[in-house]
Amino acid sequence: MATRRIISPRSIPLRATISRSYSSSAAHHRVPLAYDHHQPPKDGRHKQDSPIIFMHGLFGSKKNNRSVSKVLARDLKRHVYTVDLRNHGESPHAPRHDYVAMADDVAGFIRDHDMQNPTLIGHSMGAKTAMTLGLAEPDLIADLVSVDNAPVDAVLESSFAKYIQGMRRIDEAGVTKQAEADRILAEYEQDLPIRQFLLGNLHRPADSATHRFRVPLATLAKALPHLGDFPFKDPARARFEKPALFVRGTRSRYVPDEVIPLIGQFFPRFQLVDIEAGHWLISEKPEEFLRAVIEFLTPKE
Repeated sequence: MATRRIISPRSIPLRATISRSYSSSAAHHRVPLAYDHHQPPKDGRHKQDSPIIFMHGLFGSKKNNRSVSKVLARDLKRHVYTVDLRNHGESPHAPRHDYVAMADDVAGFIRDHDMQNPTLIGHSMGAKTAMTLGLAEPDLIADLVSVDNAPVDAVLESSFAKYIQGMRRIDEAGVTKQAEADRILAEYEQDLPIRQFLLGNLHRPADSATHRFRVPLATLAKALPHLGDFPFKDPARARFEKPALFVRGTRSRYVPDEVIPLIGQFFPRFQLVDIEAGHWLISEKPEEFLRAVIEFLTPKE
């Protein structure tokens, strides 16, 4: 069951310590993003009119949210683009992997496709990418949905480093069958759905007899210690004054109550919806997730 709360940030004391301002001074090259396009019914909007851009989390891809994206396109009559963020899926690899660079890639995607008033939806890493772009270029987007993440520095769960260790072992083993890869990964993760999610990155190059991971493991391993960080520190310098929906899993630790005041400082028009699920709430409770997002994005009379 989803619980909706609309909270005034002025009514809650800010507990977080805020310092340093956002900076995009470090040089990086923008990456053109691979994407899947989910079209609405024939009476839907034009593809450049208020499209939805859906961004996955770490080790994910544009294929993860295919089913819910099709429903959003159908029910909201809007075009939905699921993208592969840099160093994921079919998008190019780049040595830099942080939220400023990923947000800039998405900004380029919006401009390259001449999109007007897009909605950003992001899960986990994709959520921080959406929040970063919203704060960096608020005029570029209409609204955003952050799924189980918050605009705060946090320590990533140790399981992500463990996954990279297991995935590296698979690459080194030169497996020829996915079952072989799964046996190795089972030493690092007991949950079969999570293993299947990670192994979705496995592929067999055309000139190879063995399977390899699409994602650049060395690049992601290097980026991992900073993927819990958020580039904006001071809500007095950057705010997103447009609607924002934060959907969190009640069994997840990514958006604790203590960070709600900070969400309100950065996103003063935010709404919060709680869903009884863990961090992977879209796959755990797709109907409740869709209900929350469709209600948020349906025009109010």
